[in-house]
Amino acid sequence: MTDRTTPSKSPSPYRSAFAALAGTSIEWYDFYAFATAAALVFDDVFFPADMPTALKTIASFATFAVGFLLRPLGGIVFGHIGDRVGRKKTLVITLLMMGIASFAIGLLPTYGQVGALAPILLITLRLVQGIAIGGEWGGAVLIAVENAPKGRATFFGSFAQLGSSVGALLSTGAFSLMNLFGSDAFHDWGWRVPFLASSVLVIIGLIVRTKLEDSPVMEDIHAEQSEKPGASRLPVTEVLQKDWKTVLVGVFALATATGGYYVVTSYLLSYGTDELHLSESMLLNGLSLAAFLELVVTPFLSLWGDRIGAHRVVVAGLAGVVLLSLPQFMVMGTASVFLIYLTMLAMRLVMSALYGPMAAILADGFAPHVRYTGISLSYQICNMVFAGFAPVTAVWLSSLAGGAYWPPAVALMAVSVIGIWCTLRLRTYHRLRVAGETSPEPRVTAPVGA
Repeated sequence: MTDRTTPSKSPSPYRSAFAALAGTSIEWYDFYAFATAAALVFDDVFFPADMPTALKTIASFATFAVGFLLRPLGGIVFGHIGDRVGRKKTLVITLLMMGIASFAIGLLPTYGQVGALAPILLITLRLVQGIAIGGEWGGAVLIAVENAPKGRATFFGSFAQLGSSVGALLSTGAFSLMNLFGSDAFHDWGWRVPFLASSVLVIIGLIVRTKLEDSPVMEDIHAEQSEKPGASRLPVTEVLQKDWKTVLVGVFALATATGGYYVVTSYLLSYGTDELHLSESMLLNGLSLAAFLELVVTPFLSLWGDRIGAHRVVVAGLAGVVLLSLPQFMVMGTASVFLIYLTMLAMRLVMSALYGPMAAILADGFAPHVRYTGISLSYQICNMVFAGFAPVTAVWLSSLAGGAYWPPAVALMAVSVIGIWCTLRLRTYHRLRVAGETSPEPRVTAPVGA
């Protein structure tokens, strides 16, 4: 078998990066809209009024968490399609699923109107969102990194990651705008508008993605499958048999970038409004500024990763999280807008360093013909374990200490220390995989950005 590492047709890396950015921005907008609404209104809209406040808050964040339960399933299903059929087709399907579910959330009846059916419908749509986002990230990342020029995979891969900050910026901006109509209007109908408005963004995203060319690496994969049809195995089976260590280490390397993010956004928003009675608008505006900063600095940090090593940038970001975890919550008690915004911006800066370059790091950990499945498993298992339950766990840890902020902050520090070690292990596993692909008839071994 010949090593077909040079594709016959190479789509524009910038067009592929823009397509990845456009799609992930829309999907993360929908996802963060749910997270924001869960922190601000879902406890009153979808649960009984006579429920204790703490219990309603936990129940509200639990609806947010259930979406993460099916994300690994989405990663397996769409990872299989992406590794066997193509990256592009999966991205169109996941975008449609996410958009329809989000629009439907904006139309849901309240608990006062239909009783227990309201949270049941909310959870059902949340599960659909979870499956969709489970297949989205891996495909968007690979469309960007596999079309990147040599030595620029970290930079171009960061465009898919930018969808997180763009989505967060659009989402918090939309909720901030609706909050201007007043608290009563916001809780009555204003929270629905961001969900309904997502339909416009979905149409734009579909136009972009249907015109996108698939990753050229798929040519190599299809060629290998046609030459050795009997040797083909389920991607998930091969990943779990050969690369389970990479999956496991990837889960913990991503823990702060995913779960930690929700601690310093969703939980911080809930802690500031429920425990300290700070202004919702003030906190939402601060999170919007932080999202804008992330949008600006992520490409530069990722470009830096191409020059000095993506692993070093991620480790530096994790070290920054360790240093800022306690101050992030400590200044909330001062009610100083300047200090609160300053720590929000500082925390988002260091988190940008560990989230942006991670796409290229994970993609290099798996062979191309199982890459979609491998990176999706790592990312989505991490989200299920850490991100989905991060706000609930933070509320629970805080309640054990009488509403204090330090237990969630210390937990975030511990997870970040573990993440430093695991990020360095990912570099080791990547080197071992590349060194092992030296047989006379190698597997498809095209690196990202080849």
